[in-house]
Amino acid sequence: MKAEIVFADEKLKQAFNKLKDSKTEERQLYDLLTRAFEDIKNNPSGFIHVPRNLIPKEYKKKYSIDNLWKYDLPNGWRLLYSLSKDKVLLLAIILEWLDHRNYEKRFKY
Repeated sequence: MKAEIVFADEKLKQAFNKLKDSKTEERQLYDLLTRAFEDIKNNPSGFIHVPRNLIPKEYKKKYSIDNLWKYDLPNGWRLLYSLSKDKVLLLAIILEWLDHRNYEKRFKY
């Protein structure tokens, strides 16, 4: 089943769109995220499933999620998303993308 890509909030969507008009590294991140969104759209549960006990409490509280998926991007970046069904649609809700250092902080490694 394919998924529809949505952002968890408008601020995140604006941050993504801002990357498009950026230079070099940020533009490269935009391209990587765009490719990741296509991959997730075509195979939503085909990436790394984060065990429930490892989902940061912040995500559970802020987004009311009970599942979390991770897509590894180049250069240590991570894309985090959750899957949800809305009637007949499967939604891949983009929560955040982080560099390796901030990913480790978020998951308390």
